[in-house]
Amino acid sequence: MGNSALGWTGRSLIVVAASLASACATDAPLNPVAAAKNRGVTAVADLTAGNRLPDLTACPQLAAPVGSTLVLHAFGIGVQIYHWNGTSWGAATPAATIYADAGGNGQVATHFAGPTWQSNSGSTVVGTVANRCTPDAASIAWLSLTAVPTGDGIFANVTFIQRLNTVGGNAPATPGTTIGQEARIPYSADYLFYDVN
Repeated sequence: MGNSALGWTGRSLIVVAASLASACATDAPLNPVAAAKNRGVTAVADLTAGNRLPDLTACPQLAAPVGSTLVLHAFGIGVQIYHWNGTSWGAATPAATIYADAGGNGQVATHFAGPTWQSNSGSTVVGTVANRCTPDAASIAWLSLTAVPTGDGIFANVTFIQRLNTVGGNAPATPGTTIGQEARIPYSADYLFYDVN
């Protein structure tokens, strides 16, 4: 059906529905394909094919367990914090805000050391890295994590997490000058939270 067959009423309803969906962006799961297209990435499988899981052809070890249900696809924008220990920058600690869309709209959670995600709806989930993959050496690794949730809210049943489509976040290429020196490196990433049945 072309646009002419849709008519002004049909197009108006689509615009209103899109506006309502945008205005209601809180902890609701997103359409990963539309969100990924808005960010210019193609690492998510097409939902119209009945597939809600990301395309992990380059990183199959990050796949969610069979039977998993995608609870939330969100977008992290923040920094990876490094400290110079005299010989290296050491392991990073995240400090990010988790949003409902890639444009930084609809904050749903905060992300901090642990790694921990704390939702606005009252639940928290702490992850343990299970696997890594580095499809882009200029950015921090993609990850899969097993997770332990607490509290009620969007993360209440989340037991598996993926960090994908990372941009930035690598430790500085040059050594620090003093022990304890801090570097805060901007990054962004897709975060997918799953209930593993």
